[in-house]
Amino acid sequence: MTHAIASLGDIAERYDAVLSDVWGVIHDGKAAFPEPCAALARFRQTRGPVLLLSNAPRPGEDVVRLLDQLGVPRDAYDGILTSGDAARAEMVRRGASAFHHIGPERDRTVWEGLPTREVQLTSAEFVLCTGLFDDERETPEDYAETLKAAQEAGLQMICANPDLQVHRGPKLIWCAGALAAAYEKLGGEVIYFGKPHPPVYDAALRRLAEIKGAPLEPTRILAIGDGMRTDILGANRMGLDALFITAGIHGDLFDMNPEPQGVAQVLSEQELFAAVFQPRLKW
Repeated sequence: MTHAIASLGDIAERYDAVLSDVWGVIHDGKAAFPEPCAALARFRQTRGPVLLLSNAPRPGEDVVRLLDQLGVPRDAYDGILTSGDAARAEMVRRGASAFHHIGPERDRTVWEGLPTREVQLTSAEFVLCTGLFDDERETPEDYAETLKAAQEAGLQMICANPDLQVHRGPKLIWCAGALAAAYEKLGGEVIYFGKPHPPVYDAALRRLAEIKGAPLEPTRILAIGDGMRTDILGANRMGLDALFITAGIHGDLFDMNPEPQGVAQVLSEQELFAAVFQPRLKW
């Protein structure tokens, strides 16, 4: 059974570190959530390190600047690891390769300073997808011709953000994961960087050990997130306890005081499990 908790403090003594999602847990793309930020700061003060694990398709230092702008205090976390960091590492590995980028201008820092070359689709060796060019207006359907052309050319896609959608304020916007899913339906090959895929968790556990100064047992790490197919699935795959935030991206499935049986049912339908849940993270 998935249990409801009133406070992160109720279970904090079970854990030596936290891996926390970002968008949907500590902000909504428009402003920070004060109570979740305070809860993470309290955990750091009383228990151990907090590493933010984000599917943002940009390097971590870019996301830190965004968090500052949104009002997320620096004392709420020790560091951040993003899918953009992982995608950049793959770009480094590929060296002086030619790629076609699908995504907004703000994501260009993923390859900034690298020998890789951005080219037109007809000259590309692979596709880097970080999102939609205009995620406020476009949908995956707007990319049907581009995706078909890439698939017919046999191009592999690197997806730098496996999320399908996120909230920006009250509005749902499409992410790179939705384009990657459409590409796979066409028969295209996709390599995902970010949650729920194990490599980013392996990197996160190494980073936590560096911050802590000692290795950490996975059973002593709490993963916090609102995405079932990213945060909760990733935690389940890695053997981490999960704290499910029900008022995030799946908020339309729950009221603000959901019953444990109902939460467990929704998760089980996806073959997932969370040890505990809260509507919004708080201490």
